[in-house]
Formats: sequence, C-alpha cells, structure tokens
Amino acid sequence: MTVKEIVTYLKKHSCLRDKEGMARFGINPKYAMGVRIPVLRSLAKKIGKNHKLAIDLWKTKIHEARIFATMIDDPRSVTEKQMEQWVKGFNSWDLCDQCCSNLFCRIPVAWEKTEEWADKKEEFVRRAGFALMAYLACHDKKAKNKDFENFFPLIKKYSTDKRNFVRKAVNWALRQIGKRNLNLNKKAIIVAKEIKKINSPIAHWIAIDAIRELTDKKIQKRLR
Repeated sequence: MTVKEIVTYLKKHSCLRDKEGMARFGINPKYAMGVRIPVLRSLAKKIGKNHKLAIDLWKTKIHEARIFATMIDDPRSVTEKQMEQWVKGFNSWDLCDQCCSNLFCRIPVAWEKTEEWADKKEEFVRRAGFALMAYLACHDKKAKNKDFENFFPLIKKYSTDKRNFVRKAVNWALRQIGKRNLNLNKKAIIVAKEIKKINSPIAHWIAIDAIRELTDKKIQKRLR
C-alpha cells in the first residue's frame, strides 16, 4: 500500500466522536482522525515491516499515521538520527508510548537514549526516557539487574517533576523495574521509600503508589 492509500484507509475508519474524546484523555487531537488502535494493528499485520513506508507516513504528521509508522517500521533499519527526529515530534503521551513500545525498545541504542532523554527538559522527550525504562524492564529478557539499577538515580532525581505525563512515567518505570524479579523488587521498594521522604507532593504520590503495587501480595507471590 502507498501512503495515499493508507491515509484513505484511515479516513474511512475515522470517527469524529473518538477524535473529540481524545482530548479528555490528554491526547492532542490537532492532527488526529479518531482511528482506534485495533484498526491500526490489524492493518499493520497485513502490511508487515516496511521502513521506507514508515518514514513517509511519519512525514504526514497525521497522528494515527505516525502511530501506524511505529508499528510497521523495521527496528534493524532505524538509525539514531531517526530516533532523535521522531522523539522531537512527540506531542502526546500515546504517540510517545506507542513508539517506545512498538519500535524504540527493540533497538540496541535504546539503553543509551533512555538515560539521555530522561535528562532532557521537553515533556514528551523526558517521558520517552522513562517509558523506555518501563518497556525495557518488560521486554529485554537478557538485561542484567545492574542495568536497571542504573536507572534509580534518574527516577529519584525526576520524582519531583510536576508535569502529569512525566510523573506518571517516572512512577511507571519504578513499578515495572520492581516487578521484573524479587531482587529488583526489594531495591525498587527501597528507592520508593527514599523518594517518599522528599518534600514534594509529586514525589510522595509516586512513592506511595509504587510501594502499594510492589508490596502487593499477588505481586510478591508471583516474584517468589
């Protein structure tokens, strides 16, 4: 399929009500059509991986076309330059998370970008850094505990960021690392308790929520 054919397909499956509802969930509807993720995933399965098509779709600036691009791009063809260009184009949490989940976390340089982006000031670039931490904790089965422990200083450092999409990503990263195995669970709980002592309502929320989940009986039973 061509870019034009995919855009036509998206228009056909768009819904004005869904587009209007996106803003209520903190999604920027400026370039959106209101196409649901299952529709995108279904088409992505039919098309398969296509790096050039993904690049061209990203250029359209259409919200769903960009999410679709993250689904069909080939991680083996993605360069560091492309990652930097795309992360700067994030304008909502769902585009950020879809790209990190579908594509970026499957690229070796993701480990480097995780810490680099977490230190950036831009809201969705920083979110991308912490979202990658969460996804790597879920998907990178070969990573060592020490790799994730290296993230704790950044999690603690930015636990006072007042921006909603950042604080939620910081919390998410801490919880996912703490659910990877029993050893990391214990260390994540210690970090959460340290964060709780920070004089900040944001840090307090991050800590309390993380401790609640990481000490949950079901989580502890699964880890053991």
